[in-house]
Amino acid sequence: MARIVQKYGGTSVGDVERIKKVAERIKAIRDEGNELVVVVSARAGVTNELIARAKSVCENPSERELDQLLSIGEQETIALTAMALQGVGVAAVSYTGAQAGIVTDRSHTKARIHTIDPKSINRDLKAGKVVIVAGFQGINDEGQTTTLGRGGSDLTAIALAAALKADKCEIYTDVDGVYTADPRVVKTAKKLDEISYDEMLELASSGSKVMQSRSVEFAKKYGVVFEVRSSFNHNPGTIVKEEVAYMERVVVRGVAVDKDQAKVIVSNIVDKPGSAAKVFRCLADANIIVDMIVQNVGRHGVANLTFTVPQTDTHKAVKALEPALATIGGGQVAVHEHIAKLSVVGVGMKTHSGVAATLFQTLADAGINIELISTSEIKISIVIDQDRADEAARLAHAAFGLENL
Repeated sequence: MARIVQKYGGTSVGDVERIKKVAERIKAIRDEGNELVVVVSARAGVTNELIARAKSVCENPSERELDQLLSIGEQETIALTAMALQGVGVAAVSYTGAQAGIVTDRSHTKARIHTIDPKSINRDLKAGKVVIVAGFQGINDEGQTTTLGRGGSDLTAIALAAALKADKCEIYTDVDGVYTADPRVVKTAKKLDEISYDEMLELASSGSKVMQSRSVEFAKKYGVVFEVRSSFNHNPGTIVKEEVAYMERVVVRGVAVDKDQAKVIVSNIVDKPGSAAKVFRCLADANIIVDMIVQNVGRHGVANLTFTVPQTDTHKAVKALEPALATIGGGQVAVHEHIAKLSVVGVGMKTHSGVAATLFQTLADAGINIELISTSEIKISIVIDQDRADEAARLAHAAFGLENL
């Protein structure tokens, strides 16, 4: 008997028929004698619908009230899934994030998990029940409902697998696993049998929609090996695990595109120690995640800062920058939203040269201009025009021979 944590995404539980199919899959695994904790997302489209409703009554709704509203989506799904299991003769019980003992910090809409008390879950598992947990949500030390950000159900599943010392963790989605690129954009993309935590983390943070980056970070920290697989078939998926030596033989393992980025230019700020610190401190205090950063060489006592943020945070970023600029003597803020971030990722880049040269030449030959560049040990990211992002992804995929992996 194994203890298994499974997570089913929004498309996997998109309607009543899909929920019944998920219940059948769960029953088959439960009938083999396994203990099961199942994390579910809101049905596909529900979260977006709730956000649209919120904005129809208030242009900038408070984050606390958004959490109150958005948590409804998962609560519908846990109850329906538990009912579907009971309908096929499986004892099941549904838990909200709070009932599951998931305690977070006090941030709203992007909360971080502090602790998990699995006592109640262990009790119900011991009683032979399948436990259905609402992903994406928790409770803070003030008793307030919090949510974990987009893709937060992945994080719920990984964190529960760690807390429950699960034997397996399976992330079910609408694709067969992790691909070398988005197969809807790059038709020659190949499914990977396995990938390292670091590669998966870089791909997730670079726009791959398969996993939330924070969940991969959590999995690496606590050594949770997990499998990404499809809920629509029984094919093997992609195993995400610690890096091993043979993985470095593949120089580039994947290409990712993120079209949800915006470029913020802060110009004509005083070029002195502390100016950049004050700019990014105000963004951090506003809980805005900054990605790529470039600062030009100061001239005539002033400098420019350019960085990228999620498009959804542009309004909040501009508002947060106003007091910071006032304290350092002024400056102007401009936002460019029609951009995309293209990234190539692979642990083999640590031991092989020429990746940047190949990428830059490939794009140059196609007349695609590069606006920003950032690198890590296993990733190169560039900002390009959004209209040419898909074309650039196909060119990069071919240039590194990923169709032959």
